[in-house]
Amino acid sequence: MNNTLKKSIQEAASLLQKSRFTTAFTGAGISVESGIPPFRGEEGLWSKYDPRYLEISFFLSRPEESWQVIKQIFYDFFGKAAPNRAHLVLAEMERRGMLHRIITQNIDNLHQEAGNTRVYEFHGNSMKLVCLACSREFPYGKINLDHLPPRCPDCQGLLKPDFIFFGEAIPQEPLAAAYDAADKSDVFLIIGSTGEVMPANQIPPLAKQNGAKIIEINPEESNYTRRITDIFLQGKAGEVMSMLAETLFSTPLDDN
Repeated sequence: MNNTLKKSIQEAASLLQKSRFTTAFTGAGISVESGIPPFRGEEGLWSKYDPRYLEISFFLSRPEESWQVIKQIFYDFFGKAAPNRAHLVLAEMERRGMLHRIITQNIDNLHQEAGNTRVYEFHGNSMKLVCLACSREFPYGKINLDHLPPRCPDCQGLLKPDFIFFGEAIPQEPLAAAYDAADKSDVFLIIGSTGEVMPANQIPPLAKQNGAKIIEINPEESNYTRRITDIFLQGKAGEVMSMLAETLFSTPLDDN
């Protein structure tokens, strides 16, 4: 660790230790080390798949075609992902009373698998399927995806992944929780978010406006870095969060 990064880590840890209310704001970058590629960029999923398959109008009119792509991306591949070090450190922060809320743009459920309980998902969760006819929800592992599109075991209605498709509105609960966090947080910890996706990208600037200190962890500068970030910790999420944990916790984090 170079001296500049070491000093920034110590400053970030000091802010987090003093904070009365801390929010983690996470994007696709926190899950890259779990093997989940981001959606945007040269290696992003949209460079390999046409985004129209995740438009709600396309899904409703041609569900079998849409489900073929959904199954490949989210269940054949994403379903094997496990929480990485960054997720585990956030879970430990919550257990120690240092983290009070997670606002995430991710749909991979890895925060919950790591152990976090106060998670608000801006874009829903791919690990649940919902029936568009009767509104029942099912864990994706309980539904046979060999025959597409999958149907509700109760009413034979069309099942849809419980995440937000293009053309759908952000659910009110995570939206309200995000604005509430922006109002009351002393520290906003941005991890792996580039600040490109609306309306989620409006939340950290609002927190800054309300007096929060902004700590950002990203491999490269984002739309936030020069506008609102107070401490920029450059690097991969898992690596930087591991370094932060060494300073933040008086006892080492259990790898198990």
